[in-house]
Amino acid sequence: MDLAVTSTEYVHVDVEATIGGTAITVASPPKLAFLPTSSTENPAAEDWITGEWSGSRARILVGPNGGTVTLDPGAYRLWISFAAGLETPVRRAGIVTIY
Repeated sequence: MDLAVTSTEYVHVDVEATIGGTAITVASPPKLAFLPTSSTENPAAEDWITGEWSGSRARILVGPNGGTVTLDPGAYRLWISFAAGLETPVRRAGIVTIY
């Protein structure tokens, strides 16, 4: 996803949570992290930002006009984590470029 530095909009991540092939409803809010693409590390505890669910998609408002997070120009690897039963998956969810 590419966003202008002056834009405020939701970044969405499609999430499929299943147990034994059956879809489950994830109750706790998703956590998202934006790390520079140059980083080879997993997100640290302080990198995670709480997002929200919109149907089966996690989302977070990014931008300078009321966004949950404002990002400087650059390329970021987007990460997502959420609690699903006994599991807490941590996944890379794509690249967000701020121009």
